[in-house]
Amino acid sequence: IWLFCLTVIFGLLGNNVILLVSLASMLQCVSADGKTLVLLDNLNIRDTHSIFFRSLADRGFDLTFKTADDPSLSLIKYGQFLYDHLIIFSPSVEDFGGNINVETITSFIDGGGNVLVAASSDIGDPLRELGSECGIEFDEEKTAVIDHHNYDVSDPGEHTLIVADPENLLKAPTIVGKPTNKPILFKGVGMVADPDNPLVLDILTGSSTSYSFFPDRPISQYPHAVGKNTLLIAGLQARNNARVVFSGSLHFFSDAFFNSAVQKATPGSQRHEQTGNMELAEALSRWVFKEAGVLRVGAVTHHPVGETTPPAAYTVTDLVEYSIVIEMLSEGRWVPFDGDDIQLEFVRIDPFVRTYLKKNGGKYSVKFKLPDVYGVFQFKVDYNRLGYTHLYSSTQVSVRPLQHTQYERFIPSAYPYYASVFSMMAGLFVFSVVFLHMKEKEKSD
Repeated sequence: IWLFCLTVIFGLLGNNVILLVSLASMLQCVSADGKTLVLLDNLNIRDTHSIFFRSLADRGFDLTFKTADDPSLSLIKYGQFLYDHLIIFSPSVEDFGGNINVETITSFIDGGGNVLVAASSDIGDPLRELGSECGIEFDEEKTAVIDHHNYDVSDPGEHTLIVADPENLLKAPTIVGKPTNKPILFKGVGMVADPDNPLVLDILTGSSTSYSFFPDRPISQYPHAVGKNTLLIAGLQARNNARVVFSGSLHFFSDAFFNSAVQKATPGSQRHEQTGNMELAEALSRWVFKEAGVLRVGAVTHHPVGETTPPAAYTVTDLVEYSIVIEMLSEGRWVPFDGDDIQLEFVRIDPFVRTYLKKNGGKYSVKFKLPDVYGVFQFKVDYNRLGYTHLYSSTQVSVRPLQHTQYERFIPSAYPYYASVFSMMAGLFVFSVVFLHMKEKEKSD
C-alpha cells in the first residue's frame, strides 16, 4: 500500500514538474519575442530618455541596456541572431565593443533585423559609415541644422533648436501616426538621402529656410544640406522588409523634448504646451519594430466558376474565380487588411490580365475570363505600398488549348460560308432537275 501511495505521489509530482517546465518554456518563448539590444554612450541616457524606453517596455519589448564600447557585446552567436531589434543611442561612439561593428550591423539588417539610430552633432565615424551603407549621408562632426526663421523661443542664440512643422512630415500615417498640429522640436545633425536609392524615406524634412553647417563659423562654402533636402529623420525599408530609422537628434527622444512647451520665436506664433515628439517617436518605433504596417498572405484559392476545386489544367477562355486572404498585424493580432488598390495579374511572360481585387467578406476575390492563349501562367499579387511590408503571392497553373470535342460545331462568323455551300447545293439540284427533264424538240422532215 505504501509503495502504491509513493508511486502515485511521485507520479503527480512528475506531472506537475513537466507542466511547470512546459509553462516556463512557453514564457521563455513569449519573452524571446521582441528582444532588443540598446547601445548607449553612457547609462545616464537610460534616465534622460526614460519615457521612450518605458513605452517600449510597456509594449512587451525585452530591453537589454549596454554601453556601446562594452567588450562583451555580441549580435550573432553560432550563426544565430541574439536579438530581434537594435537601438543605437550612442552617436559619439568611435568604435563598438565586442563583436559588433558596422559590418555586423549591416549583416543584421540583411538578416531581417530592425535598427533605430539616433545621432547628434557629436557624431562618430561608425554611425556615418552605417548611414552610408543605408543610403543616408550625415553632415560633418560639430555641424547642426540651422534655421533662422523656425527656431524655438528658448534657443540660446545659435538658432539650432529647430521647430519643425508637422506639414514637413511624410504623408504616411502608418509610419508617422495620425496627423496632429503639434510641432516637432529638433536639435541635431542634418542628413541628405542618396538620390539613387529608391528605398530611402524622407520622414521629416527641414523647412525651405533650413541648412546644415557649423553654428560657430561663418559660411565659407556651400552647406552639406539646404532647404527641403535637409533631412531631420529618415527611414529605410530594405527589400527583405527589414526597417531602419535614422534620427539626426538624440534629444528628439529625450524626456525634456517630450514634455517641453514649444513656440516659434517669430512674433505672433502660437504656443503649444507640449511638442509632438512623443507621438511621433512612438509611431516611428511601432513602424521600425514591425508593430505596424506588416502584411501577410493567408489562404489562396482558385477554381472555375461553379466549381470548388482547381482542375489539373485550365482550358483557354475558362471563367475563373480567384481569391486571396490578406491580413495585417494590429496590436499583436492578425486582422483582415482593408485596401481598395490590390491588383491581380495573370502572367505568362507579360501580364495578359490585370484587374483589381474586390473585398468579399474576409478575403479579396475576382472573376475573369482566361485569355485565348495556352501555356504556363501565374496568378500574381505584388502589393508594394508606402509604409507596408512588401506583399507577394504567386500561384502557378497550366492553361491548355481546347480538345477536339470542345470546339463549336457552328461558328456564327462562318454563316456566310455555310450559306454559300447550301446555295451551291440548291443550285446544283435545280440545275440537275432541269437538265434531266428537259426534252429537245424533234427535227421535222
